[in-house]
Amino acid sequence: MTDYANRALLPGGLRDLLPPDAAFEASVVSGVMTHFAAHGYERVKPPLIEFEESLLDGAGAATSSHTFRVMDPLSQRMMGLRADMTPQVARIATTRLAQEPRPLRLSYAGQVLRVKGTQLRPERQFGQAGIELIGSDSPAADAEILVLSAESLMVLGVPGVSVDLALPTLVPVLFAELGITGALAERMRAALDHKDTAMVADAGEATPLLRALIAAAGPADRAIAALKALALPPAAAQERDRLSRVVDLVRADLPGLALTVDPVENRGFEYHTGVGFTLFARNIGAELGRGGRYLAGGSEPATGATLFMDSVLSALSRPKAKARVLVPPGTPRATAQAIRDRGFVTVAGLEPDSASTAEAKRLGCGHLLGADGIVEIH
Repeated sequence: MTDYANRALLPGGLRDLLPPDAAFEASVVSGVMTHFAAHGYERVKPPLIEFEESLLDGAGAATSSHTFRVMDPLSQRMMGLRADMTPQVARIATTRLAQEPRPLRLSYAGQVLRVKGTQLRPERQFGQAGIELIGSDSPAADAEILVLSAESLMVLGVPGVSVDLALPTLVPVLFAELGITGALAERMRAALDHKDTAMVADAGEATPLLRALIAAAGPADRAIAALKALALPPAAAQERDRLSRVVDLVRADLPGLALTVDPVENRGFEYHTGVGFTLFARNIGAELGRGGRYLAGGSEPATGATLFMDSVLSALSRPKAKARVLVPPGTPRATAQAIRDRGFVTVAGLEPDSASTAEAKRLGCGHLLGADGIVEIH
């Protein structure tokens, strides 16, 4: 391998984003953040790295295995590079903004870094953009976050946006009410995670109910109807009714949004304390985003969503590049600005003999400014 190739080599899961992809990503992130801001979400910018104990506190504990750690040479304390921005925003809300009126609406965008990628997302560094609504336990807050997240993708032009709703608190509450504990609870949790209707036979009298919960998964209207037909204990019924209310609110705002429900799904929602959801799009295998209810700072009710910008970008068609015009050196700035006002990109020639067709082609310009105006180059 040559010395040049060695210098260009990057660690696995990391890459350079080149033109025009870098500009495309920036424009998409800007569009998402503009959409969030229009609905009252104010932007915050947490640091890329912070002390380990604060970064991995509360909901941040779920990212511990994904977090790069380094020693701070100044304080001699361990620090972590963020693997997810949600815990950081929760920290800001419950400390720096603790005295602000609730509910508090915050947005964010930035890069995260993880120890390793996954089969579906091999990238270890990627962009996130999201919103957090902190200080409200209302189903309307859950619905608002879901609607704005899905709507932001639709505004961008993502085709076939759909949402898969989960209720990770249902099974633990149900097990507690039915007296399913210990090793049996662990086996039944694993059986539900894998949708194993045979294995839940070990649940005894609860077997028909657990099988009915597995069978209820599917399109939201059918799933909610199936769940309402079940004779659930009081606390479990309350969880189900909240999910039903969230679905009704989302339907009222986005009636065309495809919704599915999996009442026993838990994987990826381990730290959530209520309704969770995952965003998908047509013909895109990866998740476009994920969200749900949690406790900010370990005690304050909150709900939020994060969009994974690498997946979002893969779901979008690249915009047509603007035509580029090579303008000769010495061209008045007002003249060049008038060209840009017409929708062109101007590239200034730097040398006296640079205003030529060959130079324009070399610099990727399809047009050249001449004495008679803009000329298209063939």
